[in-house]
Amino acid sequence: MDPGGGGDPTPPPAPAQPQQQQQQQQQPSRYESQKRRDWNTFLQYLRNHKPPLTLARCSGAHVIEFLKYLDQFGKTKVHGAGCAFFGHPNPPAPCSCPLRQAWGSLDALIGRLRAAFEENGGRPESNPFAARAVRIYLRDVRESQAKARGIPYGKKKRKRPPQDKGEPSSSSAPAGSGASATVAGTSSSQV
Repeated sequence: MDPGGGGDPTPPPAPAQPQQQQQQQQQPSRYESQKRRDWNTFLQYLRNHKPPLTLARCSGAHVIEFLKYLDQFGKTKVHGAGCAFFGHPNPPAPCSCPLRQAWGSLDALIGRLRAAFEENGGRPESNPFAARAVRIYLRDVRESQAKARGIPYGKKKRKRPPQDKGEPSSSSAPAGSGASATVAGTSSSQV
């Protein structure tokens, strides 16, 4: 009952939705924070470059140079072709092969920098992070790291959509595997 003497008690007002949205806008997502850090790191790299580079003069070759520079901070052991453990996924002992940036980390980094370049006023057609040379470099890193670990890299196969029930389906058992094969509409077990 309301001590003021009149009407139904009303619940207290709920917290304002705009306040929650404002807090979410103030705190960027993890991806946005990482993208900003990566962008600032790249700009710092350009300033420290000998001679210093401007973003407008940056090319795919400079991006590859930046990726190679980052290798010194890598945590992935990449065995050289002369290493006794080259091609072994789980080497039994330590070796002197260098640590490098993992291919997946570099690939994600380039994706973030590519987006940051365009968000900071760069034109998509002049994006150095989208250069063909950068794509080729990343592909080579992926393949060499896969070989060094003895894990062949293969593209993931896409699942095929299910076939219509009206169409005949092919047998999932390989020919000659002992599975009953159909001959002219009747199975071999019935012939």
